Amino acid sequence: QASQEELKGAYRRLCMLYHPDKHRDPELKSQAERLFNLVHQAYEVLSDPQTRAIYDIYGRRGLEMEGWEVVERKRTPAEIREEFERLQREREERRLQQRTNPKGTISVGIDATDLFDRYDEEYEDVPGSSFPQIEINKMHISQSIEAPLTATDTAILSGNLSTQNGNGGGSINFALRRVTSAKGWGEMEFGAGDLQGPLFGLKIFRNLTPRCFITTNCALQFSSRGIRPGLTTVLARNLDKNTMGYLQWRWGIQSAMNTSIVRDTKTSHFTVALQLGIPHSFMMVSYQHKFQDEDQTRVKGSLKAGFFGTIVEYGAERKISRHSILGATVSVGVPQGVSLKIKLNRASQTYFFPVHLTDQLLPSAVFYATVGPLVIYFAMHRLVIKPYLRAQKERELEKQRESTASDILQKKQEAEAAVRLMQESVRRIIEAEEARMGLIVVNAWYGKFVNDNSRKNEKVKVIDVTVPLQCLVKDSKLILTEASKAGLPGFYDPCVGEEKNLKVLYQFRGVLHQVMSADNEALRIPKQ
Repeated sequence: QASQEELKGAYRRLCMLYHPDKHRDPELKSQAERLFNLVHQAYEVLSDPQTRAIYDIYGRRGLEMEGWEVVERKRTPAEIREEFERLQREREERRLQQRTNPKGTISVGIDATDLFDRYDEEYEDVPGSSFPQIEINKMHISQSIEAPLTATDTAILSGNLSTQNGNGGGSINFALRRVTSAKGWGEMEFGAGDLQGPLFGLKIFRNLTPRCFITTNCALQFSSRGIRPGLTTVLARNLDKNTMGYLQWRWGIQSAMNTSIVRDTKTSHFTVALQLGIPHSFMMVSYQHKFQDEDQTRVKGSLKAGFFGTIVEYGAERKISRHSILGATVSVGVPQGVSLKIKLNRASQTYFFPVHLTDQLLPSAVFYATVGPLVIYFAMHRLVIKPYLRAQKERELEKQRESTASDILQKKQEAEAAVRLMQESVRRIIEAEEARMGLIVVNAWYGKFVNDNSRKNEKVKVIDVTVPLQCLVKDSKLILTEASKAGLPGFYDPCVGEEKNLKVLYQFRGVLHQVMSADNEALRIPKQ
């Protein structure tokens, strides 16, 4: 938002600071020359409305992007943005063939009812009966990939295999999706399987208004018993900023009408649903609380009651690495019994392990299903996950330091040169501020501080930025905007990839004050 006058003022000030003619020492003169040229290049970009528009929107990568040579100089910032987006679209189309967006699910059902539902009289004469039998009784694997053909057309290939108690089958599907406009898209699907005959489907999505959309899916399933048609229609509407309402009508083998309301906020997710249908009618209420921590912890609970019985579920999920989320849910129902469901999401792959513990409502099964996963998780987190993530972070930091070492060294040399060139200006600024009892920076440090006892083994990595910070004082005020302070004149990054702060000890009206500011946090001193 800086005006041209502010830019000119800052440019003149830095030119006076770094002008080569102001320094007689040959070494200082060459350093001043280099910094003066950098300031001049920056001003050339920001003083031109066209290049400034590109830089303001897209930063340095926008200026370096190939294709700008064809842009006419007389274009407005809005036209420049349009041109940039056109060039981006061309690059995207060139990369389309490289993207497949794979998604997959692996589900392994485990029957562990022998742990709780054993009857000793039945096992007395059976060899090896002292050990409970735990079996895998069902499995399901599905996978899909997308192949973008053009900017509007996408081909989707998917397949699945399922088996339960020794019997199973699979199917393969091919779909072609076309985005018809900004308001909608259509999809045609063809499929075949060994248990069912050919399938033909058509799906249409359409935005009716900015707050309302409709999805219709019709399908024809061919089999030895004839053709089985099916139709599903969903009408959805934004009730407010965080709430969606859905009406669903399904006709076919399992006809039903479903109404649901979903409210999703930063801290919670709430769903209430009612379904009337054949063979299942039910009512369901679920609530999920989202903790605002770095692990994105969530706890959830739900109640579902209908013709099939009643099920109560509760559980939690947590991020265990950058791309992985681990969750566990306990399901207690009549007549379903007690089950433990473990789910791991890794990028676009999902691994699901439902463990059926008992067909009865046994307190011992509920207790072990609840406490067991918690004990295992905390032990694994402390002994395996945490050390692994710490080692991984160290490796990434080391890699980042190595890749940026030459760049950081150059920035460090520039910063040290800038500090030497600032000495005379800073001396004059301090004299002026002392005369008016104004703002004097006594000490300032920038980098990684360790204040937490749990991190006392970590090394403090800070640099002294007293001189460059005093040089930024104007009319007894120091104002820093919301940006990394590593880019300020006389600064550089002393600890790449780590959390940084700026600590300032300053004197104002003869009184000492201290302030600590995060790297990207705006700072204005003296504090009011």
